[in-house]
This record gives sequence, C-alpha cells and structure tokens, in this order.
Amino acid sequence: MGERGAVRPVGARGEGAWSTAEDVAARLRPRWLSGALLTAYAEGLPFEMLDLPLRGPRARELGEDLAAARSWASALERAAPGRFDLVRRPVGARTIGASELPVRAVVSSYDQAWRLLGVEDDVARWEALCARVSVDAAVRAWVMAHPHASFEVDEAAWPPLLAAVEWLRGARGSGRHLREITAPGVDTKLVERHRGLIAGVLGVPGSPEGFVEALGLATKPVRMRLRLGADVVPGLALRDVTAPVQDLAALPALLSSAVVVENETTFLSAPVPGDGVVIFGEGFRVSRAGRLPWLADVPVHYWGDLDTHGFAILDQLRAWLPQTRSFLMDRDTLLEHRDRWVAEPTPTSAALTRLTGVEASVYEDLVTDRYADRVRLEQERVDWDWALERWPVER
Repeated sequence: MGERGAVRPVGARGEGAWSTAEDVAARLRPRWLSGALLTAYAEGLPFEMLDLPLRGPRARELGEDLAAARSWASALERAAPGRFDLVRRPVGARTIGASELPVRAVVSSYDQAWRLLGVEDDVARWEALCARVSVDAAVRAWVMAHPHASFEVDEAAWPPLLAAVEWLRGARGSGRHLREITAPGVDTKLVERHRGLIAGVLGVPGSPEGFVEALGLATKPVRMRLRLGADVVPGLALRDVTAPVQDLAALPALLSSAVVVENETTFLSAPVPGDGVVIFGEGFRVSRAGRLPWLADVPVHYWGDLDTHGFAILDQLRAWLPQTRSFLMDRDTLLEHRDRWVAEPTPTSAALTRLTGVEASVYEDLVTDRYADRVRLEQERVDWDWALERWPVER
C-alpha cells in the first residue's frame, strides 16, 4: 500500500531550490505512512490542515529570469486543483513591477490529501475492508488502528480470519488443542500465519507459546534433557532422559549436586557423579530447571558461554534457583583462552542484579569492550583439561 502519481511541476531555473508539488506531498507523506491519516479518517476526526510555506523566487530572481519564475508558478497552478490550494502575494521587482506568486500551499481535506498522495484506490479498498470486518467490533478496531498492516493480508483470507477469531474467543479457557479448531475455512496453518493479527485482536501475546497459553488452550509440553547419576532415581535404568518438565518434576530424585551447561557436546562429555545430575540448559530455556522441586535445596553450578548473554542467562537462572554458583566464567578463564575468542553478534548491556561482585566485574569488562570488541568465549572452545581441573563437583 503506497502513494502513487505524485505530481512534480515542470522544471525551472530554480528547480533545486524552489518548492514543488512533490515537496508538499513529502510533508504529508509521513502521516500517511504511519497510518495516522487513515485512522483519523475512519474515526471521523476533522482533517488536520497542512499549511506549508513555499520556497519561491525572490524579487532579485524575478529580475534575473522572469520566465523561469512564471514557469515555476504555472507548474504549481497546474498541479494544485483537487490536491491543494495556493495562497498568493505580490513579489516586487524594481525593473518589472510586482508579480503575484504562490507563497503557501494548503491541504485542507482528506480528499485533497488522497489525490495529492495518489492513494484514492487504496483508500477505497480500505473503506471496503472496514465495512467487511464490521461484523466483529474487535477486528474492525484492529483494522482501523493498523491500516497498512491490514493491507498485507490477502482479501480472501479475511472471512476465515473472522471465523478463526470467533472460534478462539469461544474456546478461550477450554484447555482444547489449537489443532481442534473447526471454524469454516480455518486450519492451524492459517492461525499460525496470522497469529500476530489474531493476537492483537484478542489482546494476547503474539509468541507461539504465549498465544496458546494466554488463550487457555492446551500447550505443547515443555521438555528438558538430563543426564542422571546411577543413584539419583533408584530403580531407573535410564541415564540420558528427555521428558516433559512436569514428568521430571515428579521423579523421586535424591541427589547432592547439579551442573547446568549450555553446549550439547559439553552436556554429553560432562562427568556425572552417582548422586548428581547434569542438565542441558539450552540458553534462556534454562529457567525450566527452576520447575524441578528436587533442585531447590541442592548446590547448583552453572557454566555458560563467557559473553554478555551467558551472564544474562546466569542471572535468569538465579531468579529460580538463587543458590546457583557459576564456574569457568571468570577472568582467568577468559584471558587464558584469548586466542579462541570470537565476536558476540548482539551483546546485551542489561542491568543484571543477581550477579556476584566478581561476576559483575567480568560482565562489565565484556560490556565495555575492555579487552577487545564484543569478546565471546564459547563454552566448546574452553580447553577440556582446563575445565576438568576446575570442575565444581566430585568426578
């Protein structure tokens, strides 16, 4: 959706400096692109007049090239009808007398704005869309608030979208799976494709998990991967376990320590004592470990990438398991592996309130680029002998 047919007057000697019809349109265009013009129009608000001073020939320039000045004025006169009104005043020159030239352009109505921007067809389509979705007040409100986004939706998709909104509204809090949707012409692919729009209409988060959870529908089980010591769950022969968190939380686990790591290869290589557990943290999904009640009263050790996000993940884990201690995330480890540093793609500088003084100092070094630009020491680049010598639990 965009403006078309913008009018630019015929060139004159002062073309680079004197105002054109396109200059008038350019001042109005941001209000169109932001959606503010269409939203105000749909809400029946008065048009906010645009009164723009024009840069035109001065008296001296009239004397130097009267023909160019008249050509410039004529171009504006030809462009103006239906698009803007011109305000004129006399501009004098000693040698030729006074000439009346345009000094201001005034856009005073929506119709003028549409013609000036060349968007009459878009406005007509949008009015038709507003009428089509008026059967659902929430959908119409969304369309009115997001006019340009609404044009990105194929016209044929609106009937099933309306049906999807109605079904989801009725199924809210039911605990049903999204796969059970039976609205006419609707399948889960359509809902996923337009999840952001539907979420905006229903007032829920647009993320996949947040969308389903906030609507009170059945959510996909959250899973975790653990390596269990032989004595942690008596009678359980499995050692490498991936299961829903709620099932893992119900295990009758008896352990003395837990180690949380980020990298899968490290997870598979880490030593597991008979009465301990190693957890695959998977970045910011690490907070899932906080849902395991049998971790609440045991020592928890965390090793993440030595970069700004590694410390952010540590900070998040401590919100659930405040007894967590970090290892191999210290200045000695960082500087010992200087030849293995890489650049962190998108560092964070968030305030992390749960770091210890030593951790906060290293975090500050990384945030301020003390040693190099965007330093990152990935977990899998740390020398394995160095890591084992500093392993926090008995091996």
